[in-house]
Amino acid sequence: MFSFASPKMPYLLASSIIASLALIPEQVNAQNPSVIPTVTTTQINEQKSIVNYYDIHHPVIGRKGMVVSQSDLASKVGADILQQGGNAIDAAVAVGFALAVVLPRAGNLAGGGFMLVHLAKDDKTIAINYREEAPEAAHRNLFLNELGEVDTDKTLQSLSASGIPGTVAGLAHALDKYGTMSLAQVIAPAIELATSGFAVTDDMLYIIEKELDNLRRNAESCRVFFKKDCQLYQVGELFKQPDLANTLSYIAKHGAKGFYQGDIATKIVAEMQTGNGLITLKDLANYRVEEMQPLTGTFNGYDIVTMPPPSSGGVHLLQMLNMLEQLPIQALSQGSASMMHLQAEVFKRAYADRSMHLGDPDFVRVPTQGLISKSYAKKLAQGISLERVTPSAEISSGQPSLHESPDTTHFSVMDKAGNVVSNTYTLNHYFGSGITIPGTGFVMNNTMDDFSAKPGTANSYGLVGGEANAVAARKQPLSSMTPTIVFKNNEPYIATGTPGGSKIITAVFQQLVNVLLFDMNISEATNAPRIHHQWLPERLLVEQDIAADSITLLKILGYNVVESKSLGSLQAIMLRDGVYFGAADPRRPNAKAVAVN
Repeated sequence: MFSFASPKMPYLLASSIIASLALIPEQVNAQNPSVIPTVTTTQINEQKSIVNYYDIHHPVIGRKGMVVSQSDLASKVGADILQQGGNAIDAAVAVGFALAVVLPRAGNLAGGGFMLVHLAKDDKTIAINYREEAPEAAHRNLFLNELGEVDTDKTLQSLSASGIPGTVAGLAHALDKYGTMSLAQVIAPAIELATSGFAVTDDMLYIIEKELDNLRRNAESCRVFFKKDCQLYQVGELFKQPDLANTLSYIAKHGAKGFYQGDIATKIVAEMQTGNGLITLKDLANYRVEEMQPLTGTFNGYDIVTMPPPSSGGVHLLQMLNMLEQLPIQALSQGSASMMHLQAEVFKRAYADRSMHLGDPDFVRVPTQGLISKSYAKKLAQGISLERVTPSAEISSGQPSLHESPDTTHFSVMDKAGNVVSNTYTLNHYFGSGITIPGTGFVMNNTMDDFSAKPGTANSYGLVGGEANAVAARKQPLSSMTPTIVFKNNEPYIATGTPGGSKIITAVFQQLVNVLLFDMNISEATNAPRIHHQWLPERLLVEQDIAADSITLLKILGYNVVESKSLGSLQAIMLRDGVYFGAADPRRPNAKAVAVN
């Protein structure tokens, strides 16, 4: 007998155990035909049916559309818009504004994000970039103290940490160009929620308690998010937001222009001037939404459409999928130690490239096509072994240019016409900077922390950035947000995305691999335990449901395994044979998929 945990266990024996545990049943049985199980017609039919009793986790089923978000109230708002005859874009914009009310820690008016819109009639997918921008007064050494070190209080908890918000402009742009309803119609449910209030949940109270010091530092945040004398609301009590209701009503009447040039803009700038912030009236008036060509790639016969830079998410999602295709995954089972090992090796190489090459393409040359090319992935994959962990110290950014050709939240929407929206937006951290603009009811983002305040130094997510992501005026900070749409036979198949900071890309990757490679249903794929490795620091994060035996094997291989809190919160929809399957990630309480029937 031997102990799995024994540090003296022969290395080859450890490797053989990992390899043997990874074999899928079909291959084990192929070596001994006498034990091939009988697959009955009933089992085959079960696997093709809408409801499958071989599965443990089941998606919500709809026939005329689906909305999935991190809030049951916001999902219902979107579903109601679809029931009224609105399209996916109408519903998505309604959800975006509703989340600003019912999920104030991440849903927002003063943040920014990315949206993918697929238009069924035109057979076209558009990427909408409404990411925050650095104000004109921003400069490379903005967040360095007199010793040349990063001032983390300034990067996270000051008005200098706030980029020019993009959310209102982005949602209004999408609605104006691709929606069918008026701004007043889609904002109306959010106004009602802010005016009439909603019951405080355990989850909301937990996050507010977590951010207590951050919010109580600011008198206006105390007034807006707490009861008299900055006392906590209790679960079940009604939380009303009259200032936010007025702000939403003003936007409904005056449009995005009211936010960027009207009374709201004046209030933002007045607070900036009082609190040493950087945003000016000129900054707000000059903000523009950008439509971009999405990135496209393939994996296992499926087409993947995702967000281009300044999001790093799409680039590295495709890069990691490309690398995985080059590896001997056919012999591996989902959730095995060997599969997790190969995924971790893929993750490390992508994040090493992220640190060097990614930034705002308006300011630096990002070798996007090289990073997502199959040939570059093949070169990187050659250094990955099933039997050896590659230490992060041995991994550096590659040369993708040689392969060039001449707490955030996410929601997904599909409508009966085949239109799709995949949207991720953020304040960066819970409640952003924690600073509420007086009289508006909303908090400002702290997205400037997503820049490399000092190239080579990690940000609050532990991500190390380079010169490509240094602070500069009018520049957009690098993001990990990864709204994604998967197509099967040229038809929308999956819409997905997640919050999670640096863990976003790996969470989306694992969910897609679970569906597209291992044929799991969208709910099973979403619920499955996840891991994360981002090159630096040298540690493999694992969720608590990862099997103990697998963790032991990963440690034997040499990983520094660290148990993590939940990794991401995927909100996804699958469309198969005219039926919508919604999966709200249970990792965030109150997330919900709402079907339209």
